[in-house]
Amino acid sequence: MSDIPAEMAAIEINPAGPPEGLVPCRRQTPRPAAGEVLIKLAYAGVNRPDVIQRLGHYPPPPGASDIPGLEIAGTIVAVADDVTDWQIGDDCCALVAGGGYAQYCAAPAVQCLPIPAGYDLQKAAALPETFNTVWSNVFDRAGLKAGETILIHGGSSGIGTTAIQLARAFGATVYTTAGSAEKCRVCAELGANQAINYRTEDFAEIVKQAGGADVILDMVGGDYINKNINILKLDGRLVFIAFLGGPVVEKFNFQKVMLKRLTITGSTLRPRSISDKAAIASALKEEVWPLLGDGSIKPIIHQVFDLNDAAGAHRLMESSQHIGKILLRIG
Repeated sequence: MSDIPAEMAAIEINPAGPPEGLVPCRRQTPRPAAGEVLIKLAYAGVNRPDVIQRLGHYPPPPGASDIPGLEIAGTIVAVADDVTDWQIGDDCCALVAGGGYAQYCAAPAVQCLPIPAGYDLQKAAALPETFNTVWSNVFDRAGLKAGETILIHGGSSGIGTTAIQLARAFGATVYTTAGSAEKCRVCAELGANQAINYRTEDFAEIVKQAGGADVILDMVGGDYINKNINILKLDGRLVFIAFLGGPVVEKFNFQKVMLKRLTITGSTLRPRSISDKAAIASALKEEVWPLLGDGSIKPIIHQVFDLNDAAGAHRLMESSQHIGKILLRIG
């Protein structure tokens, strides 16, 4: 590892709060611990958890880097002695618990995935966080099956555009919500059977009239919670991945949960164990990576910012004017 610099460029949070707190810095270049590889990054993804961390509300789990960034793509430049599946020079993308806004990042080898056929590092960087999140919540936790109906809130987000495509690819009927006619148009192009403009239409009434939903993927919470419960079918599943509208609802009738035999669940991906994330990565490689390789599904990239303009990337994320993924160019 003699050609790996002792220090690297990175972005740190100083201070927590507005996007201007994302400032360039110099940090010690990490070294791979047991079971890890060191990746020289080409691109990193920008995600809502990064914004929440910047605001001071989502600290990294113990042992993780305080540098933000949860998904990366680049070239492996060092491997731990116990790693046999990856070699120096391999390109990969990976889900990490932190450290993505930097020139180098160490990642557990079992969380790394190969670059899909026909992909470059930029497109690959748009995959790990959203695909891991959607697979673990929609398919593992909610158990979406072919022939079922799913309602996906936030359909134009990175998570939403991924969930729409995966749900359709695996045989579900897809309803989704988005905040403009243009966003709804893109959701329909990606495979949504109906995209509902929540600013002008009542999603609950539309989905209820269509027969209800078996699964709802919700990143809003707040006022949506009771509406979600009302439109779930018998044995329906509601899965939360964020609460952009707040985690609290004033009145909630739990009798509906019992009478409909509903399952309410949710998860955060970042603090889960390496073995959990390895299992998700393995499923993605087997079930989803071939669909990426043959063009059946694809990541939607809205804009790429330079690393030193991470603040600009966060401002765009918070504006919700984007459709799909926001990336940082590291090199």
